[in-house]
This record gives sequence, structure tokens and C-alpha cells, in this order.
Amino acid sequence: MKAPAEYLAPHVFEARRPRRDLQPVVAYSDALQALEQALADAEKYKYLLMRALRRHADDGAPRPAAPAFAEVPVLPMYPAAAQRLAA
Repeated sequence: MKAPAEYLAPHVFEARRPRRDLQPVVAYSDALQALEQALADAEKYKYLLMRALRRHADDGAPRPAAPAFAEVPVLPMYPAAAQRLAA
């Protein structure tokens, strides 16, 4: 991400005030344009950061186990054979 001064750098020109040295000056419209660029970049970086955080959270989240089957008692298909085995 750019530093705040880097957004204004192309818009700065030097002007001489009466009886003073040259001073850096930025026009109001240029300052607004630089501010709009900075806000657009901030929105882009916010989007990228949120996407990375979501991806990281998804990677770190524990995966749900395969659905466990309910414990159902196993009954023999042939009850008569089960009685013979039990005896």
C-alpha cells in the first residue's frame, strides 16, 4: 500500500508566495483526486484482506466428521438360527 504522501506526489507544484521562498502547493481538485485514489486503494486492500482472512479461517476450521450412523441393534435374519446358536 502506498504512503499518504505518494498519492499527492504527482500533484505537487511549487509556488512562490510574496517575499518568501518556494513552497509546495497542491490544488484542491488534485487533493480530492488523490484522496479518491487512496480510498479506492483502501477498499481494494480491505477486500483482499477480508478474502484472505476468510480463506485462512476456512483452512483452519476443523472439518466435520463423516455423518455417524445411529446405533441400531443388529437382529438376525433368521430368528430360529439365532436361538440355536445361543443354546
